[in-house]
Amino acid sequence: MISVNELYFTYPANKDETIRGMSFRIEQGEVFGFLGPSGAGKSTAQKILIGILKGYSGSVEVMGKEIRQARKDYYEKIGVSFELPNLYNKFTALENLNFFSSLYSGSKEDPKQLLKMVGLEQHADNRVSNFSKGMKMRLNLVRALLNKPELIFLDEPTSGLDPVNMEKVKELILKKKAEGKTVFLTTHNMNVAEEICDRVAFVVDGQINLIDSPSELKLRYGQKNLQVEYRENKQMKSAIFPMVGLGDNKEFINMIKYKDIERMHTQEATLQDIFIKVTGRPIT
Repeated sequence: MISVNELYFTYPANKDETIRGMSFRIEQGEVFGFLGPSGAGKSTAQKILIGILKGYSGSVEVMGKEIRQARKDYYEKIGVSFELPNLYNKFTALENLNFFSSLYSGSKEDPKQLLKMVGLEQHADNRVSNFSKGMKMRLNLVRALLNKPELIFLDEPTSGLDPVNMEKVKELILKKKAEGKTVFLTTHNMNVAEEICDRVAFVVDGQINLIDSPSELKLRYGQKNLQVEYRENKQMKSAIFPMVGLGDNKEFINMIKYKDIERMHTQEATLQDIFIKVTGRPIT
């Protein structure tokens, strides 16, 4: 779906390159996460893939065509949800969706069904100016789905959302993946990326430091230990055992036989931990 090779980009007013030699591929039906702190180059790379920024060097192919050669029909095939919602505040939610829907010539989604997917059906006739940030983010997301796009670009889609609505957005993204759609997700929310992305790229200073699946990264960088927490003399205690040879570890076997076990868990690394270890940078 996307093939990027040796991508470089410098904004006209800057001396330093914002994108410095990025190369990556995204397969059809994949949820691909671009993870990194603010200013890492995530949004710039996304704008190049969308076709907004043209003055790059290297190769950027989307759906088999170099993005420099993209024409109007390209925008019939993609959906874009920017981090800052681009909506008309004096319009209602439904009026916004109906207006943007009118800009497309192909098959389109039912705006009312889209509103229902993100819990905004009861606010269909309310002006967007009265919406909270989270409501605007959800409306902005479904606006990007109106034209039934094959490729969906989402920039921080869970920003400003409470836990309940964050789950709705994650479920919607996974639903689109199940339909065979491709999702390019830029975020600094490691938990969201870990739950829904097939692969993630760590981006710092306009470069990609690492690309792999969250599960593989956690296995590669996690400690192969098991932590056991148990209660003894009304106090909580813990012990750590290596996973290798655990079944023959007499101390571990005696503990689970005779101690009041509260919980056990492997010491997996989080994406946040791995990002800091690989890049030397915090994600904030």
